[in-house]
Amino acid sequence: MVRERWSDLLSMLYWGFVLKRILYWIKARGIRVPDGTFITSRVIFGIMTRVTVYSTQNCPYCRMAKAFLQKYGVPFESIDVGTDVNAARKMIEISGQRGVPVIVVDDEVIVGFDAPRLNELFGESVVDDVHDVLIVGAGPAGLTAGVYCARKMLKTIIISENIGGQALESWAIENYMGYRVVTGEDLMKKFEEQVRNLNIRLELDRVTAITKEENLFVVKTISGAEMRAKALILTQGNRPRKLGVANEEQFLGRGLSICSTCDGPLYKGKKVAVVGGGNSALQTAIEMSDLASSVDLIVRSTIRADPVYVRKLEEKTNVTVHLNSHVTALEGEKFLSAVTIQDGSGAEQKLALDGVFIEIGWLPNTDMVTDLVKLNEKKEIIIDINGKTSAPGIFAAGDVTNVKSKQIVIASGDGAKAALEAYWYLISEWKE
Repeated sequence: MVRERWSDLLSMLYWGFVLKRILYWIKARGIRVPDGTFITSRVIFGIMTRVTVYSTQNCPYCRMAKAFLQKYGVPFESIDVGTDVNAARKMIEISGQRGVPVIVVDDEVIVGFDAPRLNELFGESVVDDVHDVLIVGAGPAGLTAGVYCARKMLKTIIISENIGGQALESWAIENYMGYRVVTGEDLMKKFEEQVRNLNIRLELDRVTAITKEENLFVVKTISGAEMRAKALILTQGNRPRKLGVANEEQFLGRGLSICSTCDGPLYKGKKVAVVGGGNSALQTAIEMSDLASSVDLIVRSTIRADPVYVRKLEEKTNVTVHLNSHVTALEGEKFLSAVTIQDGSGAEQKLALDGVFIEIGWLPNTDMVTDLVKLNEKKEIIIDINGKTSAPGIFAAGDVTNVKSKQIVIASGDGAKAALEAYWYLISEWKE
């Protein structure tokens, strides 16, 4: 026993010396480690690794990538490719992508905000612990639910691939109380700030499976983490609907984009198209008309947007609207260079373009819960007026549910209701 204690002590002294030398090496090179950072092997790896983040100013996923690196004390160089044409050219050459963020870790190129890969490189293992409530998703519904759970003193964890959800991609929100107009990113920053001031764990990860073991829900993520909770609140929102044409996957990030807020600045002075006829499509066309040389708005039937967006669109002189039309083909070599559209009569037209932004709606992220709760014909989670699903202990809110109106203010309110119902479930129904 004495010999083992001496061995442990010598080991501690040795590694203490090693850490001291590493910190000396760090300081000697002028590298700043954020205050309060606990020096772990992964942090040391991050500090000794060259990390570059190519981003644009208003890209919410770029901001989250940087926030992730800052959280784990990883120094990085940030390059704004929305304002630096040469840097944009270099990013495209390195990654083969015309979309942000692009993160270069030494010789590895990571395209997009790949939370699982960043977790693998720089994150820390999640301790297997039992939580009162586990919230899937960190959009308006999930973040609001988190605040209400914290107010009820519930041990809460939020797991999400991003913070802000679909709301992040809104250029301008004009119908959220308290703001005359606010960007989706700025509004979600306010939500996030409030959550981070409370006793809530927020993990950037992707949920891959949810099962029930006795009286606990078991949640597994793509990074290999496994967490347990007494109750679940599902707020994982939707994913963008795709065009459904040949070569679509080939051109994603190479002229085909699902986030105009992120990639729009890379198309200054270029010819672009927007596919869709709802509020998001018109909003994107309006904003891109100030950046691009021309915008083609391709609408499958008729425009279904609010009058305020229709009026703004009519004021634009460089936007051409193609009604009763849809995309039938994508063309190009390495990058997209043209699309073919077909109108209601069957006549086809080829449009030479540099980029296309897809805004044709969303599909609910419910693949992981098909065996847990009842879904409707649209694969949305069926809830009652209080956010209860068909399964005891599982609640849901936001765009992933069968609530008809998909609005930020409605999702927020439903997130609050789901949290309160989860609280009542825990104090009245859940058994050890």
